[in-house]
This record gives sequence, C-alpha cells and structure tokens, in this order.
Amino acid sequence: MSQEQSPSTLPAYDHLLDELRTLRRPGLAGLRGADHPALRAAALAGGFCAGADDTPAGIEALLKEAVRRLGEKDLLGRAAAHTFGLLPDRRGDPAFERRKTAAGVYGVTPERFRKHQEQQVIQQLAEAVLTVLREPAPVPVGSAPAPAAAASGAGRRTGGLEPPLRVERVPVDASTSFTLHVSPIELLRDIDILVSSENVYLEMSKTFRPTVSGSLRLAAAVRDQAGEIVDDVLVRELGEWLRAHGRPGLPVRSGTVVPTSPGALAARGVRRIYHAAVATPYEDTYRVGPESLARAVASCFALAREEEEREGRGPSSLCFPLLGAGRGGLTPVVSATWLRWAIRDELARDPGRRVHMVVRDRATAQAVGAL
Repeated sequence: MSQEQSPSTLPAYDHLLDELRTLRRPGLAGLRGADHPALRAAALAGGFCAGADDTPAGIEALLKEAVRRLGEKDLLGRAAAHTFGLLPDRRGDPAFERRKTAAGVYGVTPERFRKHQEQQVIQQLAEAVLTVLREPAPVPVGSAPAPAAAASGAGRRTGGLEPPLRVERVPVDASTSFTLHVSPIELLRDIDILVSSENVYLEMSKTFRPTVSGSLRLAAAVRDQAGEIVDDVLVRELGEWLRAHGRPGLPVRSGTVVPTSPGALAARGVRRIYHAAVATPYEDTYRVGPESLARAVASCFALAREEEEREGRGPSSLCFPLLGAGRGGLTPVVSATWLRWAIRDELARDPGRRVHMVVRDRATAQAVGAL
C-alpha cells in the first residue's frame, strides 16, 4: 500500500488487520509513535481527521466508532474496547492488563483468550472499521453538507463510494451479453434473483460485515415500526433448509445453491435469493476453488429453470456478484473470468435469460468489461 494513499481509497482488510495486530500491544499510546498507513487512510476516508497532526485522534475516533458498531454491550465490542484501551479508565493500561480485562469479558484465562478469542476480536474490529466507512453519515434535520464536502464527495463515513452505474450489454461472446452494475447489490431493483456468496456451511456473514452476504442479510430482514429486526429471514430459511436436508453443522458440496425468499427485498422487485456455497473455511480465512464458481453458476441456472417450470412463468433474470473475490482469495479478475466463462456456457443452452453482474467500484467494472 502506498504511504500516501488517497483519502477516498479504502484500505484493504488484510492491511487493517496487520496494523491492528501490531497496535494491540502499545494500545492507543502507539498511535503517535509509529506510522499506521492503513488506519490513517481509513480515518482520512471517513472524515475522522484532516491531516497528519490529528491522525492519532482520528484513528482513535474511528476505532471507537467501530466498537460502537460491533455493539458496546456485545462481547466482541466490549472485548475490543478493553484490548485497545478505548475506555476512559483503561487508556494507559499495559498490554497484559488490557488482555486480562478483555479475557474477563469472555470468562476465560488471558492465555486462552490470546490463543482463541483475541484473534476473532481483532478480525471483527477490522471488519467493523470497513463497515463504518461504507455507511453514509447521518445528516441532522434542517442541515446541509458543507459546500467543499459536497463538491469533493468527501465527508464523514462516505468511504469514497460512487453513485450506482448501470452498463448495458457487456459482451460475454459474439452473440451474448450481460448488464453490469456498479452498486451495492442490496440497492438493485427489479431483478428476479440475486445471488449471494456463502461458505459451505451456509452460514451468512454478520450484518455489520462489508460483504455481499452480510449486506443482503441486513437488507432482507423484516423490521418492526421502531426499526428493530424481528425476522432474520434469510438465516431462518437457510436453517430450515439445513434441518430439512439433515445438514445442520455439516458442510454441503462447494457449488451447491440453496434458494430462499427475498424477505424485505421483495419491495425492490426481488423474487428470490440464491445462496451459492463456494467458500471453504480454512484457519482464519476461506478458500474458494474457481471450479466451484462454475458449478454454482450452473446450479443457479438449473434451479431457476426448475422453479419457473413449477410455477409456470417465463425466464427469470439473474444477478451475480464476484463470487469468491472477498476473503475467498480470488482476485476480482479471476472471479469475473470464471463467471463469464460459466455464464457463456449456460446462456448457450438458455439464451432467453437476462443476466446481470454487480461490482462495487468503477475500476473493477472497467477490468470486468475489458476481459
């Protein structure tokens, strides 16, 4: 990563994770004494600081906001606050004291916490930082953004996100094409089937994670009048499918696709969510074999045909994200290449179907369109 990263560019998850691991021992006191380029870039991108002089304070404010996003009463949030000395009475505690109090949140010994829960806490804090940057800043009633911020697109927690873009007729081959969207997948409208990327245990991401799975889970959840989630629709229906097929706690074959209803996304014209199990857990991350993407695409087309036949309706439109291009280890270009290859083969048998692909930024869209 460049030392002079643009404030509008979000740092990579792995870089944030490495810097948080390094920061754990010195705590907040280590912010002034060493350079943390990924955390600095995140604080700048989120509008928590304006330059070098207030970078430590900006990083601290960003981490506190990420802890709030994890949940200040949740085990993860409380343990993260203790681990990094983010509480007023723990700021100057040495590393072993902070670890001890964080371990007490889980009711385990400091050594057990170090070997097990601590890594998860740091990983979740890195995820929460990225989630904070993705969220739009709340604008007080009756106020307007400052002209400079409005002109530059910068501002509190914008993370440099671009407005949605729709590119028609990106060629797959000489005779077929798809529609490319630059947008969060949960903002798409009037596409029959949205495909979500899951692990082989069909465990959806947490709603605060900046993933396709977490975003769809949050958007599909049913809320009461106060805005509280009363039905975690997609997780509930996946659990029902696992129980019905005798698979609770057991993996399915990579490339398996499981359908659920769209939950609250029905209001956006979505009819189904297809959950493609492509990621296999491995230590602290996931592995995705490119061949599992091809199997998942074939399964999506087959499942769509089966449901259409059963319900007596015409071909559905399908939208694919870049499966496996998050923590699965595939680059966006590799994911897009395999998806286009698999889509081309399926459209040769099913030419009347409308296919969409969704990515999060224009640079990735340009790479996908140039393949």
